Amino acid sequence: MDAVSGLAQAKRVVVKVGSALVAGESGPDAAWLAAFTADLARLRARGQQVLVVSSGAVALGRRRLAMGRRKLTLPEKQACAAAGQSELMRAWEEALAPHGLVSAQVLITRDDTEIRSRWLNAHATLTTLLGLGVIPVVNENDTVVTEEIRYGDNDRLAARVAQMIRAETLVLLSDIDGLYTADPRNNPAAEHLPRISQLTPEIEAMAGGANASAGVGTGGMATKIMAARIAQSAGCATIITLGRRPAPLAAIEAGEKATVIEPSVSVAAAYKAWIAGSLATSGAVIVDDGAAQALATGKSLLAAGMRAVEGRFGKGDAVAVVDETGREIGRGLARYDSEDAERIRGLKSDAIESVLGFSYGPMIHADDLALAARTPA
Repeated sequence: MDAVSGLAQAKRVVVKVGSALVAGESGPDAAWLAAFTADLARLRARGQQVLVVSSGAVALGRRRLAMGRRKLTLPEKQACAAAGQSELMRAWEEALAPHGLVSAQVLITRDDTEIRSRWLNAHATLTTLLGLGVIPVVNENDTVVTEEIRYGDNDRLAARVAQMIRAETLVLLSDIDGLYTADPRNNPAAEHLPRISQLTPEIEAMAGGANASAGVGTGGMATKIMAARIAQSAGCATIITLGRRPAPLAAIEAGEKATVIEPSVSVAAAYKAWIAGSLATSGAVIVDDGAAQALATGKSLLAAGMRAVEGRFGKGDAVAVVDETGREIGRGLARYDSEDAERIRGLKSDAIESVLGFSYGPMIHADDLALAARTPA
């Protein structure tokens, strides 16, 4: 994979924009935002879904509140975020509007990407917005988080969001055009690395610190490598490139310098592995032979194929799928809680709404089902 194909072929793209790009000398950098949103509009026009993770609220709020460049306490940072968030979103809305694009503000904390119930809510909101053609603008919810639940940098937040929405590509706009063997600002002999397949300790050691001269932001190349590791395990490619140019995404596709860190697995394989091995099951559904055979061919689990429901689980929880012999044949994410599952088991799909008053489709969608490996007879 190279950066050009990694960006052009992705169905979903997450772009992280840092404070140094968004915040100008006296407010939002309207000229850069106008050029960059034209870049986003080009991706949307060819059918790609785009989500932006944008820093800048604290930097803009700091200037509005005349807080200077000194180190802020957490309450002061939260105050700045509160003062700057509305200005940040107004800047994005005004920049996107000429292209007929609608933005939506989504504020997230680390708990929203790690606590299962919150993850489900955030996932549902973001995927719905993307499906509606909206460009979500995500930022860490600095006004309410404590030090214990902060990401502290939007690079890793962007990687978690990319994982959440199953994006194929994460673009981290940086103050340099990729990863080098050493910090090129201090070492003119540093060599650019256009492609990385494995994040070895040697690669991680090459990451330099944040660009202190920018005066804003908390990230650096080290946090971008941490983000890339998260994305890599989720099947998402990471592209690191120079953000301080009018159309950084077009520049990637034109072959300008960038570093692509290849995913270790596909998005689908990573998602299925996560379901199979990372989630504890909260219950089980027993299925008949016909349903078991249908699942083996890649079908979804329909209510009609359920013989029994065991345990208590909520919508979105992981459940075991068990055949009539008691063998676990897979694990999946339930679209109904255990009480509703009991009420609809054995029913045809078109009868669900009349019983529950709503329908979420199959009990477990094929996309959310990881089948157990078959053992030789």
